[in-house]
Amino acid sequence: MRSIIEMAPLQVYYSALLFTPGSSLIRGGYLQNIPWVIMEPRVADVWSSLIQTLEGHTDIVFSAVFSPDGKLVASASYDHTVRLWDTSTGKQCGVLEGHTGLVKMTVFSPDGKLVASVSKGKRVRLWDTSTGKQYGVLEGHTDSVSSAVFSPDGKLVASASGDKTVRLWDVSTGKQYGVLEGHTNYVSSAVFSPDGKVVASASYDKTVIVWDTSTGKQCGVLEGHTDPVNSAVFSPDGKLVASASNDKTVRLWDTSTGKQCGVLEGHTKVVNSAVFSSDGKLVASASWDETVRLWDTSTGKQCGVLEGHTGNVRSAVFSPDGKLVASISYDTKVRLWDTSTGKQCGVLEGHTGNVYSAVFSPDGKRVASASGDETVRLWQTSTGKQCGVLESHTDCVNSAVFSPDGKLVASTSYDNTIRLWDPSTGKQRGVLEAHLSWVVNSAAFSPDGKLVVSASLDARVRLWDTSTKKQCGVLEGHTDCVNSAVFSPDGKLVASASRDKTVRLWDTSTGKQYGVFEGHTDQVYSAVFSPDGRLVASASRDKTARLWDTSTEKQCGVLEGHTAHVYSAVFSPNGKLVASASWDKTVRLWDTTNQTTIEIIKTHDIIKIMKFSSDGTHLHTSHGILPLSSPLHSGGNQELAHTLSHSLYVTDQWITCNMKKLLWLPVECRLSCAAVNDTGNLIVIGSLSGRVTFISIDFTALPAAYLQPPVNITVIPGRGFLRYKFPCWLFKALIN
Repeated sequence: MRSIIEMAPLQVYYSALLFTPGSSLIRGGYLQNIPWVIMEPRVADVWSSLIQTLEGHTDIVFSAVFSPDGKLVASASYDHTVRLWDTSTGKQCGVLEGHTGLVKMTVFSPDGKLVASVSKGKRVRLWDTSTGKQYGVLEGHTDSVSSAVFSPDGKLVASASGDKTVRLWDVSTGKQYGVLEGHTNYVSSAVFSPDGKVVASASYDKTVIVWDTSTGKQCGVLEGHTDPVNSAVFSPDGKLVASASNDKTVRLWDTSTGKQCGVLEGHTKVVNSAVFSSDGKLVASASWDETVRLWDTSTGKQCGVLEGHTGNVRSAVFSPDGKLVASISYDTKVRLWDTSTGKQCGVLEGHTGNVYSAVFSPDGKRVASASGDETVRLWQTSTGKQCGVLESHTDCVNSAVFSPDGKLVASTSYDNTIRLWDPSTGKQRGVLEAHLSWVVNSAAFSPDGKLVVSASLDARVRLWDTSTKKQCGVLEGHTDCVNSAVFSPDGKLVASASRDKTVRLWDTSTGKQYGVFEGHTDQVYSAVFSPDGRLVASASRDKTARLWDTSTEKQCGVLEGHTAHVYSAVFSPNGKLVASASWDKTVRLWDTTNQTTIEIIKTHDIIKIMKFSSDGTHLHTSHGILPLSSPLHSGGNQELAHTLSHSLYVTDQWITCNMKKLLWLPVECRLSCAAVNDTGNLIVIGSLSGRVTFISIDFTALPAAYLQPPVNITVIPGRGFLRYKFPCWLFKALIN
């Protein structure tokens, strides 16, 4: 928790202690009841082996390596930089800038004074770690360089390349010293033996070749992998080589005989790299299965699984003393792990893959979450505990939705099916199969719950009877992928949005096409009916939302102003407003009468899902609640209306209240999707890590500062700029 304590010290009594494991003496001794937290997030009983997460890169991190003294970590990223980190504090202590493309890997010289980095091009760059300045450029390869490494004495650099060669370079002069030729495919990595006399290179030709550095000749070919080999590394005594492959294994080889002496099996996907500990007793392997695994080299058995990354793990490396492992991932994070425990939290029930959607049941008593782990999980909102696991999908589940009466859940998956579930028993009630593509994009219930409509990559919309579980209609006409489909308020029509740039209306009783709305110049992501069914609003990649008259089938408005794709649009309860959400990280409110913008809300996030509250004063979004200030909100369902006086919203690392930072979220609880209950005091956060976090707030017990109205940003009619209504100090903070 060091990073948040240094950033915002008062959070030690909120987030730091709130998310500390249950058996922690610190938690027990210092965490008193926080009066405004009604429901605390569920936490692990004990600390995991994860020590620190190093945040700062803005894109995929491709490699990380310790300095020889273990005091620094250098990481290479697609954000074009190499960053240096202090391992004791986790602070960034240097940024090496100069690459014009993604940086694939970096490595320290034996004395720690230089760093070599490899980018997307054909060069290797050398950097002075004390000044951060470029020391030299090694040029000569005819294809992209995949890796580079210093010799044990620091006098040479060996680089591997897509040109099927390994090249040796003199560090002092920057000149080429030798070319090692023999591989028949891309060379993925090269590494020196501890004595510097040989080099081992791994290749996509499924072999590892060992070379004599003095003569440049081959002295052994290690064959056995059944797929491309991504990396090879020597043990500290030089007696073994470990190789990592796309065949999901790490293999150990005896360098004296060239024979295979072990196969380390356990990963479920491609193994990107493997590395020995300083004493040679352990091997750490990094894989696309999002884990780092530790292996005992004497027995070949797995002795630890380091879980926490939310993307493919590209590489892992031991610290010089063997006490730490640093791992890097496509999730943009570098993580430090304690090798002595090798433990995972393991006590929290939950998803093991990214959570793609979370939705409340109509009565608000349950939440359904859909995940890449092929399951839908049900949670009690009163306790935050899991109350059901819906299992039978055979691939990623991308969405789940409750029927209007809450008695069914429909889930869509990459396995080409929609499945119906009874949330009270957790049993499967039906499998809806007929789509011709491997991805079903969305499913929606009819207002009476008797039908389900599904949209798929197969360019078709299908209707299903929920009582018989049989297909009752195939709506054909689109010429490309259908992104979404939705019923009209009376259930008589379906509107479908497609990559073919059209919105189509269908008669649910006959299955015939009722109308085609043409006008968008790029694919349409979504379409939605107005409350009276007279209009349809569509959102498109062409940066516009459009309004269509269902009776005349004509366009009656183009809502222009967004600077990026418009992902979704939704009508207010009285139909007078449309809210549109865009990749430009804004939500715009439009007057449907004259198609003008009346309010712009800068969200700092891409909103994909939203709906108006019943009184039209707030937007429930995939990140939480956004308050609105437009005077046109009146006219909603006043009987059901409730005025939300405060709003919970998740942005970046924080849960906010009225757009003021309230609770910091540790990395494993960061948002991939969110849902807020109708009363606005319970927020559910689905994370890339698979965790589902419930936090309920008592607004009456919050400090007064949080209860002030949120930042209000409105458009001044007739002028081309925004008026910001908030204190000067907050304006400066936002700018910073």
